[in-house]
Amino acid sequence: MPPNVPAQLNLEPPQYEEDIGDLSPYLPLPSSTSSRASSATLGSSISASSPRNALSEDEFDFGDPFNDTTSPGSVETPKRPNFSLQYTSPSSPSLASPQVNPRRLSRSQTLPRIYNTARENTQPRVIATEINALAVDPASTEKMRRWILGIAVVEFDIDSGPVVDGIYPPFQLVPAESENIAFCAFPDSLQFDQGSQSHSFRVRQQVNGPSGEDRAQTEDGFMYGFAHFMQRRDSSSKRGYQQRSLVILTQHQYPALFSSVVAIFGPLFEAHGTPMLEAACHNIATWPDPTPGETLELGFLGTVLQVEIPHSLDVQQVTETSSFNEKYDPKSHILATTAPFLPPPLLLFEAALSNLWSIWECLVLCEPILVFGSSPAQTSQAVWWLRDLLRPIPLAGDIRPYFTMQDSDHMQLVNKLPPKAGLLLGVTNPFFEKSCTHWPHVLSLGRRIQSSHSPRQRSPTLGAPAGPPPGWKTKTHKRYISKDRALLKQLENAVKGDEKARLGASLALRRHFCSRSTQLITPLARYLNTLIPSPSEVHHARNASSALPRSSSSSPFSSPAPSPLPSSSSRMGLTPLQGHNSNKPLRLKPFNSANFISSLKAHGSVLPFKSTSKMVEFYQRWLKSPAFGAWLAQQEQIVQTVLNGAALPSSTSAASPNVMPLLTR
Repeated sequence: MPPNVPAQLNLEPPQYEEDIGDLSPYLPLPSSTSSRASSATLGSSISASSPRNALSEDEFDFGDPFNDTTSPGSVETPKRPNFSLQYTSPSSPSLASPQVNPRRLSRSQTLPRIYNTARENTQPRVIATEINALAVDPASTEKMRRWILGIAVVEFDIDSGPVVDGIYPPFQLVPAESENIAFCAFPDSLQFDQGSQSHSFRVRQQVNGPSGEDRAQTEDGFMYGFAHFMQRRDSSSKRGYQQRSLVILTQHQYPALFSSVVAIFGPLFEAHGTPMLEAACHNIATWPDPTPGETLELGFLGTVLQVEIPHSLDVQQVTETSSFNEKYDPKSHILATTAPFLPPPLLLFEAALSNLWSIWECLVLCEPILVFGSSPAQTSQAVWWLRDLLRPIPLAGDIRPYFTMQDSDHMQLVNKLPPKAGLLLGVTNPFFEKSCTHWPHVLSLGRRIQSSHSPRQRSPTLGAPAGPPPGWKTKTHKRYISKDRALLKQLENAVKGDEKARLGASLALRRHFCSRSTQLITPLARYLNTLIPSPSEVHHARNASSALPRSSSSSPFSSPAPSPLPSSSSRMGLTPLQGHNSNKPLRLKPFNSANFISSLKAHGSVLPFKSTSKMVEFYQRWLKSPAFGAWLAQQEQIVQTVLNGAALPSSTSAASPNVMPLLTR
């Protein structure tokens, strides 16, 4: 035998393959920074998991799929090492830590997935049976759907997690829509031992779903949910608690209105049960049409709501000029498109008061912002509040008041790529702190907590989020515009005062930034007025047009509307149709960025920029943002409609007051 070859091979004992899945943020070790550290009171041994649990099935060892005994249609979460405490979440049944099992051979990567269908719960829960038994009046349903799509009841199922038990009046949802609604209806961390909480969310309507009368008709491809979450002790439940959410689903972006409606409806449903579904929907069916610009008195379950509907979603609803017949009172008057004013929103930004001017600039420039909060109620109020500060600048990005890992858009919105322009994402799960480390801006809500221990240590009892510490963090933004020091001092004093002082400061803050948003577009409106055809051109075009026979090709009323989002080339260099050509509609002359910058330097801006160079740089950035494209398209439509003699919708004229005076010359 050759001298360098051993007589025999000494092989190590065979090792069993094991999947590593313990790095999920849903199963942390006990820590004061975790929002689940206080949830040990809810500890219960839960072995099953939702198919859309945060821990993907690919991370686990499912063992032999042919010898498993899981229920049909479910995906069983494998058992994992047990900790001394169990951590549960209202929306994730698998958060409890199972017992230790002996190792076994992993077949997760060697055999195809086979889901067992041996056991299936075919008995619907009582609440689902009661909802199905409610009478549905087609005429009443049609009237109701001018305002809302329906009311969903979401229960926590011990085997499947949150599930939509029923919707009244019923309409068809694809599975992805149903799961999105179910998970967004529940907070993804413990909020309290017993109690209730309201929040809102936005979920995408699936375009590949079935079409028909039973499908929801939305305005922008999204459904807006306003949820009332309830949790109370229940000895008959395996979890020891009953958890339920009532969700008003609507096509309208009226957060102040529907937050008030669900706050009234939730407690009444818990007290009286499913008959309140029918009563609520019949009440809403009696409401008048949601006519833009109208102030309405809406009766709802014994309460009268005084609501002002805006002319359009981009019109700022101002408390001082509201159309109520008495002085504005946030407790009795509702400005439909605003964020709820109670509790005072100022408290959400207490740790970032001095950074509010930078935050507003990032909103205007369509910078993506990740908004952390300790509860869905916090994030949803904050996101709607930030969106409101943009008006009258149109919203050009996606907003999610409350977003979960189980959302079907998760991989599109949260990945390794740069976040999308204008994205406002409200989250409460600390997982997002790790998966969104490349985001340029992070706003963490709440009060800045001074700790004498570790800088990372935060007390859950003080309302600190489980993610980053409260405050504002930015990697790229440097402020262009000076702060209002007097207002900042007022805000700092108000957070130390009573609720009346905080509410007054919140309204003052809103007025300040909405005024700045209007001042931002003033130089653009000034330049845009120079692009409007002269009165002689308009007169010549109308005379020439009236001399021609009316036809679909020559009538100015039949001209196609401009593109809703013109490209950079069309905004800056594409020659529009001139007014003196009677066969084509009157339009604005082309927008030229160099000419606008020259006009800006000559006339300046009302905003207190730090310097002229800062002013020019800011507007150059804004001209490249999608918000400018949306705003310019809006102005082009207004001008073209007026110049060609068509009636101008009140919603359009109200959205652009700066251009209208010169159109009547």
